[in-house]
Amino acid sequence: MHAPPAGFREIAHTADWELEAWAPDLPGLFEQAARGMYSLMGVRLLSAPRLSRTLEMDAIDGESLLVRFLEELLYIQSLDRLAFDAFQIDISEWKLLARMEGAPLESLAKEIKAVTYHRLKIRSDRHQFEVRIVFDV
Repeated sequence: MHAPPAGFREIAHTADWELEAWAPDLPGLFEQAARGMYSLMGVRLLSAPRLSRTLEMDAIDGESLLVRFLEELLYIQSLDRLAFDAFQIDISEWKLLARMEGAPLESLAKEIKAVTYHRLKIRSDRHQFEVRIVFDV
């Protein structure tokens, strides 16, 4: 079975949740990581109202930028009960600009407490970027 060019899947983990994400480019990898995180949490959005948010941030490397991005999404979800299902992400020199659309939460099955650096390493070759992320639940 051939994997799609971008996606995510849960990896069995003893105490926490682990996610593997992949995409043909770094912005796509960040989007798949966000979608995977929401999927693990069982996020369901209301159909309306549709809301937009823009995030700008930077970091010292790709792993730190990914953690900051996902932690910010968790913060917005926790504070505003809002999650996103449409992403336009630009990354240049470890600076991220994300334009996102989403909606208020209809339901949430389980909360993630934190995004960890445990075994976090973005890997890439000429065709694909991959990462495994461990979440503290």
